[in-house]
Amino acid sequence: MNDTGPDLRQRISLRTTRMEALSDGIFAIAATLLVLDLTIPTVTSKDVGSQLVDQWPSYVAYLVSFATIGNAWLNHSLITEYLDRADAIMLRLNLILLFFVSVLPFSTHMLTEYLSNEGDERIAVTVYGLNLLAISGFIAIVWHYALWQRLVTKDNSEDDVRALTSKLDPSLASYAVVIGLGLWQPKVAVVLYFAIALFMIIPFRTVLREARPKRRS
Repeated sequence: MNDTGPDLRQRISLRTTRMEALSDGIFAIAATLLVLDLTIPTVTSKDVGSQLVDQWPSYVAYLVSFATIGNAWLNHSLITEYLDRADAIMLRLNLILLFFVSVLPFSTHMLTEYLSNEGDERIAVTVYGLNLLAISGFIAIVWHYALWQRLVTKDNSEDDVRALTSKLDPSLASYAVVIGLGLWQPKVAVVLYFAIALFMIIPFRTVLREARPKRRS
């Protein structure tokens, strides 16, 4: 019997349970590490209120990064719900995605340190933006690979699959544009990164659909 064709594919098919468990753990750890940049004001001649205001880059970086991780986790959860199985390449693509998620606390700390520094903020914001683009990009790559290799369950409708694809792909172009803008206006770019994450998290289509008056039959 040859080790090729459907028999080989069936043999190397893997359940997604362990992939989901590792992914959830990495997402949780990365989100938790973000809070370490939020420090308690020290006892100095400066009042506590002024010190809290001076730490505004930490709050901005935390909000953007937490929203980004939240968005990435939501998208990853949707993808795994659609999957019927995984294969060896899918697991490795997922590991690359998790690598960039785990690096986000580093780029967030870099953004915290240099966002108020006019000389270095462009570099910090660019590195941060590239990290966000890599996370978004590999989520899309994992999804498209799953579609290409038919790892998605047959129970999913074409409309649902198309809707998820249309949700994942536009964020890549958005991040790419904002990275370019960040070379000119770094602080504006950070605000736009937050806006992208919020737009992806908030289910505007669902809210608008439910808000529409129902037609009388």
